[in-house]
Amino acid sequence: MEKSLIIKNLHVEVEGKKILKGVNLEVKQGEVHCIMGPNGSGKSTLAKVIMGHPKYKVIAGEIWFGGQNILELTPDERARMGVFLAFQYPQEIAGVNFLQYLTTIYNIHLRQMDPGVKAMKSFKFKRMVQPYLEELRMDPDFLNRYLNEGFSGGEKKKAEILQLKLIKPNLAMLDETDSGLDVDALRIVAEGVKGMLSSEMGALVVTHYRRILDYIEPDYVHMMYDGQIVKSGGCELAHMLEEIGYEWITADTTV
Repeated sequence: MEKSLIIKNLHVEVEGKKILKGVNLEVKQGEVHCIMGPNGSGKSTLAKVIMGHPKYKVIAGEIWFGGQNILELTPDERARMGVFLAFQYPQEIAGVNFLQYLTTIYNIHLRQMDPGVKAMKSFKFKRMVQPYLEELRMDPDFLNRYLNEGFSGGEKKKAEILQLKLIKPNLAMLDETDSGLDVDALRIVAEGVKGMLSSEMGALVVTHYRRILDYIEPDYVHMMYDGQIVKSGGCELAHMLEEIGYEWITADTTV
C-alpha cells in the first residue's frame, strides 16, 4: 500500500488559541515538500500535529497516512507506521545510553517489518552503524554517552539524521533541522537526508531559509501564513521568499 500523507481541512488549537486554520496538503511517497513562512505561521505546529504531539488539539479535519486516519493513533503507533519527525530542538535525556537507544529503536523497526526476526545484539549493531557514523562525521564515542547530553547543536541534528537512516521511514519530517548549523554541519546533515530520498519515502521539510534547499531540492514549496497554506509553487517560490521576505504576505495571497 502506498503511504501518502493526506491532510484535509486541518484546524488545530493550543491552550485555547487557534494555530492552524484549514490546512490541506498531500505528500506522496517519493516527493519532497518544503514549508516556509514567518515565525508563528504554524509550520512547526503542523509537523508536531502530524506526529501526534499531545499539546495540540485537533478541532476539525483529518490526517490520513497509508489509508488510515492517524488522528486515532498514538505517536508511537504513528512512528511504527513509518512516520518520523526530526526535532528542531532535540532533548537531552540523561541516563539513556545512546547506543542502547539506537539498538532498541532499530530492533523495534525490524520487528515491525518482520515480527519473527531476532533482535540484533548491541555489539553487532555497533559494527553495522559504523558506516553511518563515518558518513555523518560523528565520533563513535558518542555511542557511549547519554542521548544528546552534552552534544552541540550540530551533533544533536546529526544524531537525528542517524536515527532517520536507521529507521528508513515512509514519511520524514524535518522541523527546522537546518537552524543553528554552521555551513559544514548543514552540508553533512542535508547530504545525509538527500542520500535517504527514494520512491519509498516522502519528505516534509520545514524551514525559514532556502540554504538547505541547495542540497535537498523540493518538488513543491508551500508558503504558510496565519495557519494556512496561502501559496504553493516550485523552487522559484523559495528563491523569491529568500529575496523579498514575508512582509508582503496576507491571508488573501493567491494559492
